[in-house]
Amino acid sequence: MNYLIHLYLSEPTDESLLGNLMGDFVKGRLEGRYSPGLRRGIMLHRRIDSFSASCPAVRRSRQRLNPDFGHCRGIMVDVFYDHFMARNWASYHQTPLPEFAQRVYQLLEKQQPQLPAGLQQVAPRMIRRNWLVSYAEVEVIGRVLERISERLSRPNPMGGGLVELQKHYAELQADFEEFLTDAEAMVRSY
Repeated sequence: MNYLIHLYLSEPTDESLLGNLMGDFVKGRLEGRYSPGLRRGIMLHRRIDSFSASCPAVRRSRQRLNPDFGHCRGIMVDVFYDHFMARNWASYHQTPLPEFAQRVYQLLEKQQPQLPAGLQQVAPRMIRRNWLVSYAEVEVIGRVLERISERLSRPNPMGGGLVELQKHYAELQADFEEFLTDAEAMVRSY
């Protein structure tokens, strides 16, 4: 769910960007399935996910959210962190977010045939709704949570999760900044 953070932490090559996006949609061993650059991007995605799962700042963010959201808190934190990334993009990246997003969207369109099936389904919606840029808007985050909630197989309260972002905004942003600093250091050592 945290596409923008994965893209930001990616190496700046097309294959690494694409591999990082593919990471949630590719399971199992990678040997013999993809080019070395795509494999490296997918492996970096997995490393970021693993780091995130054990990161104290991310854990703190999940704990800030109402326990009634249960297992959805992790998904919500991913979405909230992408919001903070989009909202503050200019502080982290030299390329303006709309220009960076266009590069990613063009890459997805160009490489559409080699995308995993799940990403082939997601990519057109991502492009049409300009997800990467629109995440900067708080109201969009509410709609994102509603759409994710509808797609999950079990009933869940995530569609009403925007209130948690609004209630804990400053604390969640501080957690995000700590996470991003630590994640950047982890990626540099990768």
